[in-house]
Amino acid sequence: MTETKTRENRPSKTRSGVIGRPIDRIDGPLKVTGGATYAYENALDGTAYGYILGAAVAKGRIAEIDTAEAERAPAVLLVMTHRNAPAQPDFGPAVTPTVPEVFTRARPALNSERVRYYDEPVALVVAETFEAARAAAGLIKVRYDEEPGLYDLPGHMADAYAPKRTNAGFETDSVIGDFEGAFAAAPVKIDATYRTPFEHHNPMEPHATLAAWSGNELTIHTSAQTLANFRAGVASTLGIPPERVRIVSPFIGGGFGSKLIAHADTILAALAAQVLQRPVKIALTRQQMFANAGHRAEMIQQVRLGADTDGRLTGIAHDVWSATSSFEEYCEQTAVFARSLYAAPNRVTRHRLVPLDINRGEWMRSPGEAPGMLAFECAMDELAERLGLDPIELRIRNEPAQDPERGVPFSTRNLVACMKEGARRFGWERRNPTPGRAREGRKLIGCGMAAAIRPNYIGAATARVAIDRDGRVTARLDMTDIGTGTYTILTQIAADSLGLPISSIKVELGDSRFPRTAGSGGSWGAASAGSALYNACNALKERILEAAQSSEASPLRGANATEASFADGEVSVGQRSASLADLVRRIAPGGFEAEGSVAAGAATQSYKAYSQHSNGAHFAEVAVDCDTGEIRMRRMLAVMGAGRILNPKTARSQIIGGMTWGIGAALMEQTVLDRRYGHFVNHDLAEYHVPINGDVPEMEVVFLEEHDDKANPFGAKGIGELGVCGAGAAVANAIYNATGVRVRDFPITLDKLLPALPVIAI
Repeated sequence: MTETKTRENRPSKTRSGVIGRPIDRIDGPLKVTGGATYAYENALDGTAYGYILGAAVAKGRIAEIDTAEAERAPAVLLVMTHRNAPAQPDFGPAVTPTVPEVFTRARPALNSERVRYYDEPVALVVAETFEAARAAAGLIKVRYDEEPGLYDLPGHMADAYAPKRTNAGFETDSVIGDFEGAFAAAPVKIDATYRTPFEHHNPMEPHATLAAWSGNELTIHTSAQTLANFRAGVASTLGIPPERVRIVSPFIGGGFGSKLIAHADTILAALAAQVLQRPVKIALTRQQMFANAGHRAEMIQQVRLGADTDGRLTGIAHDVWSATSSFEEYCEQTAVFARSLYAAPNRVTRHRLVPLDINRGEWMRSPGEAPGMLAFECAMDELAERLGLDPIELRIRNEPAQDPERGVPFSTRNLVACMKEGARRFGWERRNPTPGRAREGRKLIGCGMAAAIRPNYIGAATARVAIDRDGRVTARLDMTDIGTGTYTILTQIAADSLGLPISSIKVELGDSRFPRTAGSGGSWGAASAGSALYNACNALKERILEAAQSSEASPLRGANATEASFADGEVSVGQRSASLADLVRRIAPGGFEAEGSVAAGAATQSYKAYSQHSNGAHFAEVAVDCDTGEIRMRRMLAVMGAGRILNPKTARSQIIGGMTWGIGAALMEQTVLDRRYGHFVNHDLAEYHVPINGDVPEMEVVFLEEHDDKANPFGAKGIGELGVCGAGAAVANAIYNATGVRVRDFPITLDKLLPALPVIAI
């Protein structure tokens, strides 16, 4: 019998104490020995291999497609085009009416002769080997009727429009007070425009799918962050009930938001497997991922700040113009964080979209905050210099007493404490505030800082937990681990809740047959799935105690369950105690099972009554060669206030990863869209540069003691994306402090920096 309960009670009085410890990754041995099976590594008898042929134009229609030679090629089993692909629903409107439908809508492939973006699939070749499929794809001849397209964000600002909402359902605009009047009257002001480029996720594991049908049941092995969304999207596209689709994704080699929805590899593998009645495996090549697996959109951001002579902000305005797709809207919530960061009586944030003939943008790590804070926190640095104030002091003077726009208290907020502790540890007092004055030989040395903020989300989730006669516990959720340490965190939570050693807990994830969770995304994973698992463990303990009170075989028969505690592998009630394993064996040889759930944060009173965010402060030191303009990172520090830290080791890893993303955004990451033909020019890792070992300096991460009792039973907050927020701005501000050159067009590359560097005599 399964019991489903939702609870908000706190962890039991006596626990194993494994939460908060730096436990090694549970899945680590499997991964380093090759035992962890990723999507493309799955093998089924009779598997065929697919290769996708992409469009050679960015907009138009297929006038003619000749597949005869490909069909005659050795080992070819199927050549699928829009002429013979199974029927699928139309894609639907560009704007979906509700947020869930963005994730779960049908995403048909090869269902039309229309070409909507460069490299959109126009054919699929399936063969006995990957090499045969790829070779045959090269034999397909396609003639297009090409149409003029729009590919230039700056050149089409006049076409900008206001979407009905931004990502995550935030209001498109916010207006409080009279910003224009306050800005005009402000004695000190900044009006600066920043540009951030297209960027691509590039997880280590490419998008890949193995699809197999058994009768009318479809099993998909893929790399997915949210199994429920994948399942719904595939079912909608194929026109079958979701319960006939099983998604399996136990190990994921990174996602960063690019694996929140099903892409062409998944849909085409399912269609081809249905036609051939045998398993079909498809992987996107690295080059194909640049057009077919999402990106962060190019943006132009205008930040205007007005302040009095004491540095108190009188007005804040953050306007964002972002590229979007002409056939499916996506609006990153780039200015939303500014609604909660600093106090100011007059405020405006606005989002506008410019439709281009490209594929849709998607969720990329820290959507909104990553590009938004890169601009906004640089503007704050510019304002501090104009005021003659230390950048930290400027931020402290504008610390709000409550959420500046919602008017509700913060659940916790340690931004000022993070900045002060960071300044102490970093040696901020030794920073020369005058740009270009600190030198070591021919190197210009600079230090910069920036604040960090990220909303704390929680998604609806359910977990199932069972204990057998030997005291072994198995927890099952459809939650995924994208490399963040989910297996480990959930193992700790179950062990802590039940008072058992880590070795007694087995966590199984990544199967849509397991109870549904919100998956991995939005930094909500640990809190959402963890809270559900915690509640499931509480329900399990209640079932055990109820049976222990009434069973004649129980050594705790008749005991007062309100005094019970689970610790060190035992159940204790007053002066009586029993081994948990022995107790279960006596009273229920078949074991016990229970479920627990947690509601989405937006549905809880706590989220309505409080403003919940994680906060932090980033510090960076750089060296810039005064002759070549070469920028080298020297050291970085992040001080974070993110609630209770469930595992310091995995948490530190997440923050360091985010800081590294900040380096990439500030110095190198940029996908160049050809404004003439609509394709991304540098669509591989040879020319799309990301930070490597030599680019990453000494990094220090500090977590402040914090417990947010409004967030969840653990008092924890999301951190997976917090490390990105503001990190790039700290680097950019350090470069300005080193050189006196303010680059507002990111990334800061040599061609932008070198011409403006001061000439320094030898």
